[in-house]
Amino acid sequence: MIASVSGRVAAVSPDGAVVEVGGIGLAVQCTPGTIARLAVGEDARLATSLVVREDSLTLYGFADDDERQLFELLQTANGVGPRLAQAVLAIHPPREVRRAVSLADVKALMQVPGIGKKGAERLILELRDRLGATTTDTQLDGPPVAGAAPVTAVAPWRDQLSSALVGLGWSTREADTALTALAPVADEQLTGTGRVDVASLLRQALQLLGRS
Repeated sequence: MIASVSGRVAAVSPDGAVVEVGGIGLAVQCTPGTIARLAVGEDARLATSLVVREDSLTLYGFADDDERQLFELLQTANGVGPRLAQAVLAIHPPREVRRAVSLADVKALMQVPGIGKKGAERLILELRDRLGATTTDTQLDGPPVAGAAPVTAVAPWRDQLSSALVGLGWSTREADTALTALAPVADEQLTGTGRVDVASLLRQALQLLGRS
């Protein structure tokens, strides 16, 4: 199993990236929040999970080991494959997934495309006793732990967020609408912490566009 990859980011697309490792370019499927933290030409480390099928080998990449472990655990639930597990993590960080399952928050899980009421209830039933507390503070919506090697964040937040939304299927115009609405939030984050939390803005943008 390929547990992680580290190297120069050779390319970034709406649904993944290519990371050069030992002269080989590895295609890695990532959530929009992770993609938003990658930049071509910069070094990055991704925790990874290799999904083997009869006709394909697909490498999924994550910002940290905790997110990868939750991705694999989600797939132990009936009817959940790698794409749906990745969709869950595209909408909610690991901490929020654990909270939703432990508190039986069906509505939160139904925010994920592909999960209806019955699917959310099944996830809660099957995973409630198996999801532990967050094992790392290196979350997409929080600062990295000292000494950790998180995915590098370099692109301007507007470009990151727009790319992530378009990659999830929203139009450029819809993405621009969300960016305009969230600009005050980004300014407030920048003033308060000195940085913009793109993953947090992405979740807010999805909620905003979902309501509209």
